[in-house]
Amino acid sequence: MDWITLVLLAVGLAMDAFAGAICKGLALKKVSVKDAAVVGSWFGGFQGLMPVIGYLMGVHFQDTIVAVDHWIAAIFLGAIGINMICDAFDSSPDQTNGLLNFKTMAPLAVATSIDALTVGVTFAFLKVEIITAALVIGGITFALSMLGVWVGSVAGSKYQSKAEFAGGTVLILMGIKILLEHLGIL
Repeated sequence: MDWITLVLLAVGLAMDAFAGAICKGLALKKVSVKDAAVVGSWFGGFQGLMPVIGYLMGVHFQDTIVAVDHWIAAIFLGAIGINMICDAFDSSPDQTNGLLNFKTMAPLAVATSIDALTVGVTFAFLKVEIITAALVIGGITFALSMLGVWVGSVAGSKYQSKAEFAGGTVLILMGIKILLEHLGIL
């Protein structure tokens, strides 16, 4: 996987965390660099860890699924992207609070990184260098999550749905690119 593709994929994966960080920024009375770093660490840490877990799971199935791996990658990325786009149009209010403790942040970090777990499975099929990919995904998510806390505190919730829509679109395009490359069209 080339660097541009990896960075675009990381940005797409980070959009759920970015949206969650915006919500945290909305809920915090006063945002500090420390608060933004805590949110970024939770989201970035889980976004970096989940592809590794998915990769390890995918390696066990690699030999039996190699003939259809490109289809699996395209379907997974497409489904995740469509789900994110649907979430962007969901008008129900998000439930969030300003707490940054384990009980509040761990479930939120896991929920926003499930898509990264699935991408990690596809990484095993595509033979992606997982450590590099996990570091890029985690680092970009960390930075965007810190930015999201600030955006949430300053600009409000108007960017949350746009971030989810953009992230979903990027993931769908990545799935299409993987499929077209395998079919020899790109």
